[in-house]
Amino acid sequence: MANQSSSSSSSSSYPILCASFNQDASHFVIGTREGFKVFDSNTGRLCYERAIGAFIVVEMLFTSSLLAIVGAGEQPSLSPRRLCLFNITTGTALRELNFLTSILAVRMNKERLIVILQDKTYVYDINKVKILDAIDTVPNLKGLCGFSPSLDGCFLALPASITKGSVLLYNVMELQSHCEIDAHRAPLAAIVLCSNGMHIATASEQGTIIRVHLVSDATKSYSFRRGRYPSTIFSLSFAPSMQIPDILVATSSSGSLHVFSLGFALNQRSRKSSTILGSIIPDSITDVLDPAHRHVLHSAVTAGVKSNAVIRKVDKVADASTPGIASCKATISIITYNGYFQEYSFRLNYQNEPLWTLEHEFNLLSPVSDNASS
Repeated sequence: MANQSSSSSSSSSYPILCASFNQDASHFVIGTREGFKVFDSNTGRLCYERAIGAFIVVEMLFTSSLLAIVGAGEQPSLSPRRLCLFNITTGTALRELNFLTSILAVRMNKERLIVILQDKTYVYDINKVKILDAIDTVPNLKGLCGFSPSLDGCFLALPASITKGSVLLYNVMELQSHCEIDAHRAPLAAIVLCSNGMHIATASEQGTIIRVHLVSDATKSYSFRRGRYPSTIFSLSFAPSMQIPDILVATSSSGSLHVFSLGFALNQRSRKSSTILGSIIPDSITDVLDPAHRHVLHSAVTAGVKSNAVIRKVDKVADASTPGIASCKATISIITYNGYFQEYSFRLNYQNEPLWTLEHEFNLLSPVSDNASS
């Protein structure tokens, strides 16, 4: 599940104002100054488009015909304070919700609709469009949030401080606060929950360390170093998994694509615990120092351009000679706000050696025939 970049904080210099993948990453949507578009992630096919003005939030509910859309305010009819639930099959608005301040982000699953404002977050029953709770929050200017679409572990993650990297976890099915995690010293820049709600990954404005916590008891599971120098983290995404995700991916202002191997770190940790050094140094320290868990593709996208990446699928192949170790093949899709879609194949062999392949790349703003031929 990806960290969600569909936010009104997008730079006005980008042709794409917002971009997000649906809950299973089978489709993605973009908002531009002209309207919004829905694409098939597997083929790059343009499924739907509507040219009716600028949009700063566009979110898709799984593979249904329901979109949540918010205008950029460039036209009087497209207020950034109005949320429209839009049916792409009929091309009509199902419901509209108006708020006192601008909508910064929207999240959905089959039971809940989440609306993020600067100082308040609203939880709705999506089927009845009935408000269930209103959460007072610290000023959340970027509309940062993480959301797990699973109904069994359906959590919402929000910044809990403007001076440090604390995150509030809220159970949207039980309508109550779950816990608060102090993840970083600096304020948060990115949050993502895995699809089953078991793990949360965070990055601060410093952008050098990615931390992963277990949601159930708020314990830190992993700390990964992204780099030595500060960088703005644009997106975080866990691999789809029923248990512990195999990998976590991050994009940043450096233009590099980072993959962190959670499964490899777990295997290394179990072996390390049997050594003398491993019994002395805490896991939280050794994890952040061990470069074997991190794999980097430099210049994957244009440096400085906002991007949103997801891990669409992961395949594993067991190694009979080394029990507990498996090779990994992942499909990683990236949307860049300067108008491109890229799909990389990432392979990690038994020796933890990475291989990157650019499988597809096309311009999201070009005619459909151009995309189909690429």
